Amino acid sequence: MASSGGAAGSSSVASLWSDVNKAGQNGDFTRALKSVNKILQVAKDDVKALHCKAVCLIHSGSFKEALTLINNNSKLLTSDVIAFEKAYCEYRLNKIDSALKTIENAPQKTEKLSELHGQVLYRLERYEECLSVYRDLIRNSQDDYDEERQTNLSAVVAAMNLWSKTKPEDLGLQETTYELCYNAACSLIGQGRLGDAMKKLREAENLCRQSISEDTDLTEEDIDAELTIIHGQMAYVMQLQGSIEDALQLYNQIIKLKPTDVGLLAVVANNIITVNKDQNVFDSKKKVKLANAEGVESKLSKRQLQAIEFNKALLSMYTNQAEQCRKLSSSLQAQNPENLLPVLIRAAQLCREKQHAKAIDLLQEFADHNPDHAPQIKLTMAQLKLSQGNVTKACMIMKTIKEVEHRPGMVSALVTMHSHDEDIDSAIEVFNQAINWYQEKQPNSPSHLALIREASNFKLKHGRKKEAINDLEQLWKQNPKDIHTLAQLISAYSLVDANKAKVLSEHLPSSDTMHLKVDVDALENSTGATFIRKKAAKVAAEQAKVQGQVEIKKKRKKKKGKLPKNYDPKVTPDPERWLPMRERSYYRGKKKGKKKEQIGKGTQGATSAVTAELDASKTASSPPTSPRPGVAATNAPSTANSNVVPPRHQKPVGAAGTKKKQQQKKKKGGRSGW
Repeated sequence: MASSGGAAGSSSVASLWSDVNKAGQNGDFTRALKSVNKILQVAKDDVKALHCKAVCLIHSGSFKEALTLINNNSKLLTSDVIAFEKAYCEYRLNKIDSALKTIENAPQKTEKLSELHGQVLYRLERYEECLSVYRDLIRNSQDDYDEERQTNLSAVVAAMNLWSKTKPEDLGLQETTYELCYNAACSLIGQGRLGDAMKKLREAENLCRQSISEDTDLTEEDIDAELTIIHGQMAYVMQLQGSIEDALQLYNQIIKLKPTDVGLLAVVANNIITVNKDQNVFDSKKKVKLANAEGVESKLSKRQLQAIEFNKALLSMYTNQAEQCRKLSSSLQAQNPENLLPVLIRAAQLCREKQHAKAIDLLQEFADHNPDHAPQIKLTMAQLKLSQGNVTKACMIMKTIKEVEHRPGMVSALVTMHSHDEDIDSAIEVFNQAINWYQEKQPNSPSHLALIREASNFKLKHGRKKEAINDLEQLWKQNPKDIHTLAQLISAYSLVDANKAKVLSEHLPSSDTMHLKVDVDALENSTGATFIRKKAAKVAAEQAKVQGQVEIKKKRKKKKGKLPKNYDPKVTPDPERWLPMRERSYYRGKKKGKKKEQIGKGTQGATSAVTAELDASKTASSPPTSPRPGVAATNAPSTANSNVVPPRHQKPVGAAGTKKKQQQKKKKGGRSGW
């Protein structure tokens, strides 16, 4: 009975294995996993079943469960059995170091394990080793995956050009696909050949469109989505070439398409932030969220991730988030203590907070610990001193940079600053030191001769004629055929020694030997000519015309000045009429009338006796000569008993009427006239 039960169990396991085989061939790994689990219920230590379960979990995307299964059954699933599956799970779970260790501990390197080894080395940015692995694979493999291997190899070459700044030997890769063409363009970008890179990207775009056009179900939007990575690189090249508007437009188009590649989105968002700089910070803050998306770390290189962190720190500074800026820059410096950029960001933040002394102390401390970065640090310190207006201190700092003190740019900066301080002797000393350095290290080099010429010009400008003559003589001896230098030397000697200038002028070529390839007629007829030779008849006619115009101008009479309306020719004008009234001889000042003092005295409305006497209206013998304002005019004489309204109580009817008329006039010429 027991034997019959065992036979039944073995037959059921065999049928389950058959189901696993069929499901695996059909790609139905969920069904295969169910069958494998049933097998493990019968034989839990079956190595083949455990191996199959791990494979089914990997195909289903359950990498964590698969790795747990492998680790829990490490005694049964040894490295010689399941090394590839374990390393692959660790690779997909971003445990790159563990994956490399698993591969290196494998007893036998199979072809698929070597392929995975190349991917792991690429992610670890060990490009030299990765290049060697892929070259061996291409050399020793004979299957249908040669094109994919060449694509991976070209990606390694591109990464070496971009991030390691090392140019590997030409591997002779055929650019037959858009992936190979794209990687070749990235290599050209790393080499700084931006024009060639753009041409190669255009070629990659055309190849991609050709390969996609074979699928008739794809819409134009689907095609654009496939081309986003190529367009992103095109926009980057445009940005490097200075076509900022075109680059920004292409970046925004990529963002609108919402590609599924989080790495591409992060790079595009970061590049938009760099374009915005300290402008449009609200847009930049939105783009930071895309750069911080989940899964970005596994898609980008360390250099790219570091650049994103730097830009986040700078954005925090621009948005006045001082604490956040300090936190990010300190974190970056802790990750790479020798990197200069985090220190510069911290110094810039301190300067924004008006703490220039602390910024300089921070830079000085970093320069002491990192002598390799001392020149850049000292130049930054000098810039800070200049921004504070301390030109002398900036000069002192720059003179301590011995590595670049002889370079033309440094000489130019120091001479300019000494000239600003009106310290001409120090400026000339800077010239002399640089010239002496080139005299010892690179005599008669273009930089050496250029410095001598600039020094002579500077000395002539500031009256140091003898010193300038020495420099010019040195230049002329180097090149006796240099007519320009000889002319300068003669000009300088003419201010000091006229006889010497005359002797030197004999070395100038005669006018007969000078052949100037100049078309005189074309020069005279050009728009820039200031003199045109004219025929004698025309010149005489024009001269006569000009003389006639002069005579006409002489005959013209001056216009009479306008006279005042009340001008009387019989009356002599007042000779003091141009003086202010107070300054005239006949001015006696304003008279203080008694009437003014008496009006308004007493209670309101009361009239005094003097007022009554002076009131002509109360005198019967004096009829009014004109009607009072507001009172109707009559022919009857006024009497003392007349009901007369006092002047203060009268309403200015005439004035009110005038005001209404003015308002009506204003309405006629209102705003509608415009």
